[in-house]
Amino acid sequence: MARKLKKVQSKSQGKLSRKDKLKMINKLAGNDVAHDLTQENPTDVYDWIPTSSTWLDAIVCRGKSAGIPVGRITEIAGLTGTGKSYMAAQISGNAQRMGYNVYYFDSESAISSDFLEKCGCIIDEPGATEGDFVYVQAQNVEFVLETIEAILASGEENNLFVWDSLALTPAIADLESDFNPQSTMAVKPRILSKGLAKLLQPISNSNSALLVLNQLKDNITRSPAEAMTTPYFTPGGKALIYSYSLRIWLTGRKAKASFVYDDKGYRVGSEVKCKLEKSRFGTHGRTCNFKILWGDEVGIQDEESWFDAISPSECISSSGAWFTLARNGYEKRFQKSKFAGMARDDPEFRKHILEIIDEEVIMKFDKRLGEASQYYDAEEKS
Repeated sequence: MARKLKKVQSKSQGKLSRKDKLKMINKLAGNDVAHDLTQENPTDVYDWIPTSSTWLDAIVCRGKSAGIPVGRITEIAGLTGTGKSYMAAQISGNAQRMGYNVYYFDSESAISSDFLEKCGCIIDEPGATEGDFVYVQAQNVEFVLETIEAILASGEENNLFVWDSLALTPAIADLESDFNPQSTMAVKPRILSKGLAKLLQPISNSNSALLVLNQLKDNITRSPAEAMTTPYFTPGGKALIYSYSLRIWLTGRKAKASFVYDDKGYRVGSEVKCKLEKSRFGTHGRTCNFKILWGDEVGIQDEESWFDAISPSECISSSGAWFTLARNGYEKRFQKSKFAGMARDDPEFRKHILEIIDEEVIMKFDKRLGEASQYYDAEEKS
């Protein structure tokens, strides 16, 4: 009969403390890769850069007003003329005022200094609390990736890298080859797959953000079902999608009501419909809409979109052409055409509207109150 062997435990064998475990792993890696998740760590987003659209910021992350996540890679992809560069410039200006340095990689050489200044960017010498703005021509994909890697390796923190746009940035092989598309097939996706994988951790550890602008292209397919469910795709390869924490898709409307007109009937802006195509913050599929001005005045018509954002609220009632805001003892009558002006100029009215946005768009979604269709369906409203 076999005799059971008794497990002998050495008296010297002990249990490492969490601090000792972290120290051992970090020493092995040569830098800080192991973290105590109860303390500050790279897995959490601590800062967000506003998009200049209150409604869009409100739908990005569950339970809070957010924006572009710092420490992550974000994609803004859109159809032609939907305002990708306008949004990127607005985000850049907001980042500078928060103290972030902006590196703007432009593959189209089409963005002007006047346009950037109108969007709020600081292209002159920044103030003591403002970030710098550096414009870089995106010569090729490899150059953009290597430049970002070099900046991060230098130890500089708090950066926003804007890539405008990935779709129009060639690879070196494209520049050195002929015009036959099959000569360099799949070269750029392979480079991007490797490059973004290398940048993910340095971006997070340096409290930086990468904003990639891309194109939405029609998905030409023989499958009617796929054409209905997946009408668009973005160039650059499928591997990129896994590196994005947030994907914002911009589409527009062709109806007359989708444009903004001046007093003489000239078009000075257009409506944009946003959908969160991917979100690691619990808000995948949420939608909103707002209008962008691109005439003499440049920017997002923020307050004009608030009415659609709060329309499901019980605090808003209508009687003919008049609406009434009644909340916590406060009451105010208004017409829809005067709403945006009141939201800008009347501090008390503005305060209540922003609180309703917080309740209706952020908190009710977080607590799953009301019908889900009001959060996901972007209704076309004239």
